[in-house]
Amino acid sequence: SDFVNASRPAFTIVYGIWPALPVWPTTLEMLMMRPVPLRNMKRRSTSFAISQRVGLAMGWGIPAVPVHHMEAHLLAALLEDPQPEFPFVALLVSGGHSLLVEVAGLGRYRILGETLDDAAGEAFDKGAKLLGLPYPGGPELAKLAECGRRGQYRFPRPMLKAPGLDFSFSGLKTALALKVRELEAAGPLADDTRADLAADYQQAIVDTLVGKSVRALDTTGHRQL
Repeated sequence: SDFVNASRPAFTIVYGIWPALPVWPTTLEMLMMRPVPLRNMKRRSTSFAISQRVGLAMGWGIPAVPVHHMEAHLLAALLEDPQPEFPFVALLVSGGHSLLVEVAGLGRYRILGETLDDAAGEAFDKGAKLLGLPYPGGPELAKLAECGRRGQYRFPRPMLKAPGLDFSFSGLKTALALKVRELEAAGPLADDTRADLAADYQQAIVDTLVGKSVRALDTTGHRQL
């Protein structure tokens, strides 16, 4: 079958509590064996954090709950009222991930397309940096785009003309970098110019995500996204 079952361990103490947010307590806090607020922990590698959390859960006598980062995003749609009915296509745009997934049921997923390089979120952050915006850049770029006029600059819609459902946003980021360099040759960018660039850059990302999503629905024959 093309569908794969999500990992569902049969025991209570499992491999991780929240792999997307690796943290590590101090040695003293571990010896005291008391819960440590996340804000007081320092980030470490994910694999190291997973082992740490299993140990903490065992020491505290509490379960460590397995949460698959991307599955959690995917199933968040089931919190809506009304809920989507299986099967459906899911578009996951989360930080470093851009995925199109066919969802046949709980734990039954097939990846239709994914990013080959930069994800949409990374494209937002890198684009924001090029426009002199602070990190995290996604919200800042979207806010700036609201003040801009679409249609002033032409940016590519990556891989929309190519077959398949994969994404690639690194070329779009490069296109923005080249346009900024060209405009800055005449002097610092005016605020309205930066806003126009943000508006057209954001629209290119959105158009790509929408275009690939519509293609995924056509490919699978499903009617829900």
